[in-house]
Amino acid sequence: MPYHTFYHAITIIIFVMNLFRALRLDQSANHPIIAFTGSGGKTTALFQLAQQYREAKCEKVFITATSHLGRWQTTVSDHHILIETEMDFANLPTSGVVLFTGRFEDERTTAISKNALSWLRAYSKDNNIPLLIESDGSRQKPLKAPAPHEPPIPDFAEIVVHVCGLSGLGKSLNEENVHRPGLFSQLTQLQPGETISSQSLLKILTHPQGGLKNIPQTAKRIALLNQADSPVLQSTGGNMARELVRDYHAVFVGSLPSNNLLVFEPTAGIILAAGTSSRYGQIKQLLDWKGKPFVRHIAETALQAELEPVVVVTGFRHTEIESQLQDLPVSIIHNPDYEQGQSASIKAGISALAAHVGAAVFLLADQPQIPAEVIRALVEAHASDLQAILAPLVLEEKRANPVLFDRATFPSLLTLEGDMGGRGIFDRHKVSYLPWHDDILIFDVDKPEDYERLKTFE
Repeated sequence: MPYHTFYHAITIIIFVMNLFRALRLDQSANHPIIAFTGSGGKTTALFQLAQQYREAKCEKVFITATSHLGRWQTTVSDHHILIETEMDFANLPTSGVVLFTGRFEDERTTAISKNALSWLRAYSKDNNIPLLIESDGSRQKPLKAPAPHEPPIPDFAEIVVHVCGLSGLGKSLNEENVHRPGLFSQLTQLQPGETISSQSLLKILTHPQGGLKNIPQTAKRIALLNQADSPVLQSTGGNMARELVRDYHAVFVGSLPSNNLLVFEPTAGIILAAGTSSRYGQIKQLLDWKGKPFVRHIAETALQAELEPVVVVTGFRHTEIESQLQDLPVSIIHNPDYEQGQSASIKAGISALAAHVGAAVFLLADQPQIPAEVIRALVEAHASDLQAILAPLVLEEKRANPVLFDRATFPSLLTLEGDMGGRGIFDRHKVSYLPWHDDILIFDVDKPEDYERLKTFE
């Protein structure tokens, strides 16, 4: 069968992912302190997450608020404790979701005191109990702009989830749809009464006095685009997410009640270009295809697929290879230990990534024909289920390249030794597959006759 006969036929599978998994809380034994801000489902997110913790066999979950809660909201937890003095902390429940608030004033609770919050922080950390904090108010509107005193995020919050209700899109900028519409107008330059667009939401979410306001410098920033209850809103939210990942460590898009969140995180491209090509007889990274060396083709494809960052690991004859990439926005990592085998380059590439990178796609230096479409498809499928390892499956039976590795696998990749690639950890993590009917993915240049055949590809 000739190569690339069935180009670009994709099977897309939609998975269900709740907030607990989206936050990757299933990957950590220690429970971070999580604050929720914004509007359009903030309280729903907080209590849903508490319940998901309980379903994950967490015996006890603490919830509190540095802002007001409605009286009705206090009935959602298993236990509600009014905190005024330290004596109120005596005889805590042994299990369940426990809500701590200040006293009632009319139909709202007051914020918990600083002393009580400090005690909760210490107690939850000492006993490894999840602590979830509502740190904003929005009067149940889908959108808001923060007042000068908002949001009251504790400086010890480790994750901050800023919620935004996409049901506000296409609505008028007024009191009915936006909490503090005047401030919203100032930050977005949208005039009162005008229609709220996705660009307006991007402005408010990325403004230092908007969605990013008061987030501790060391906290992980999450944008949760909730109320994406239609295909149109899901598509709009996905387009917004690709912009927001420049300012947030991750963006979730979907509907909280449906537990169908998509996770948008930076996905790196790691190009393994350090080898000597000893079996081939000359360095393959510099072979010409369609007027460009292999390594440049691959780097351009990774950039076209919107991988970020793109890391090129070089080794043998690195100066010549790096000279072909100087004008591209890629990071070049020289691996002086390239003779130890592919594992050394994998470890060099993984070690170069920031902590918030969600996954990495490994690209081989002898496959310049890999299309950007398959890389995008891997990234999109991974957003739905955060698979540990995801590879294309060609003709329903052959695993192909490139392969995506979730960051949960990075510690395993760092243990590889010798001339062992990513397949060396397949027995330690579940491998999932993306059907892809294009057998060009299983072609690589091992021999001169392979190179001659590659030249015939369109």
